[in-house]
Amino acid sequence: MNFSIKTIIRALVVPKHRISCPPKLWEHILQQLERRGERCHEAGAFLLGIAAKHKLAVTDCVFYDELEPTAYDTGVCVLSGFAFAKLWAHCRERKLAVVGDVHTHSGITKQSDSDRRNPMVAVAGHIAIIVPRYAIRPVKCSELGLYEYRGGHEWTTHNGNRRERFFYVGRWS
Repeated sequence: MNFSIKTIIRALVVPKHRISCPPKLWEHILQQLERRGERCHEAGAFLLGIAAKHKLAVTDCVFYDELEPTAYDTGVCVLSGFAFAKLWAHCRERKLAVVGDVHTHSGITKQSDSDRRNPMVAVAGHIAIIVPRYAIRPVKCSELGLYEYRGGHEWTTHNGNRRERFFYVGRWS
């Protein structure tokens, strides 16, 4: 019989979360967003990992400015088609999928009109996470903006009491 204690515990502890991320990786992402955004402009990253049965597991990331060095020049995150070609090549090389994206805002984590009209990956089920205060820590999961793309420029918001059941950062990720 092939099973692991971690798999069993994960199934019991994290069964209702849509997306999960290990704490060390999440802390690295936040630290890099703060640094790359210089505490004064937006910064972002694609969340890479495994998508299986309505569950997304973040295992890696690639920051927008790694794909396109000028991504933050306007103060907001802007990527060209060239950056996406590099992203897809990166995913193929690592055998991972883009499961979401994360970017910072100056204040609250409400989606801007631009965010709603221009999903980073326009595929139903894609997750967008917005981090407040340019990721200047401490950042609590309860402060994040969590949005799931439904297609046709429609989004489901997973904020408020839905937030904690949607995104899990913890040992059993």
